[in-house]
Amino acid sequence: MFEQKEIKNVEDDWTVEHLYSEAKASLDEEDYQTALRYYSQLEARFPFGDYAQQALLESAYAHYKGDDPEAAIATIDRFMRVYPLNESMDYAIYLRGLINFTRDIGIVEKYIPRDETQRDPGSAFFALKDFTALVNRYPNSQYSEDASQRIVYLRNRLAQYEVNVAHFYMRRSSYIAAANRGKYVIENYPRTPAMADALFIMAKAYKILGLTDLSDDALRVLELNYPDHSGITHVRQTTVE
Repeated sequence: MFEQKEIKNVEDDWTVEHLYSEAKASLDEEDYQTALRYYSQLEARFPFGDYAQQALLESAYAHYKGDDPEAAIATIDRFMRVYPLNESMDYAIYLRGLINFTRDIGIVEKYIPRDETQRDPGSAFFALKDFTALVNRYPNSQYSEDASQRIVYLRNRLAQYEVNVAHFYMRRSSYIAAANRGKYVIENYPRTPAMADALFIMAKAYKILGLTDLSDDALRVLELNYPDHSGITHVRQTTVE
């Protein structure tokens, strides 16, 4: 009876340098599954040292590019938890921001874009948190300039989302909810384009609710900062039944 021999992979004899080199080459060639397989082997065989840390970080990127955001976030979180002093921590935070930035974009939307202010803001909120943390902790990082630009975009998007919800509440005659959404924009996203509509909604909602002082305050700020906004006349013409 013949003894069955264990099948051995060629890469089992590779050094850590060779294994990392092959993984990185696969990553650069956008062969993400092969790259992940090599990175996994590297971590298992050589769990300590710089190569293991870099392998984990690049695995997160491979998951991200391979359209697996859940695995990408889990991997980057593990990297940040296990290697908190790694010199690439600024990149790790930036990468997590990028993952969250695109996390809620479906396959169809990649080819048929829709108004992003209509999408659920959950991932955008986390992306804003990541990019803000990066800029605050690593202001001189090579990734901070791009993160700053994304922060502006995300703040505008999140503010407009709140205004969209406020308009929805106005149409439903839920004036308290609408006013609160407008107030949230003023308090959390100042100096965004959505400010004007937020003030208009507050002024109108408060007027309908009979809260004259609050309505006048919101209208005064609207007139001072956006004197040409069409909502000014609309609020003045709004009557309370």
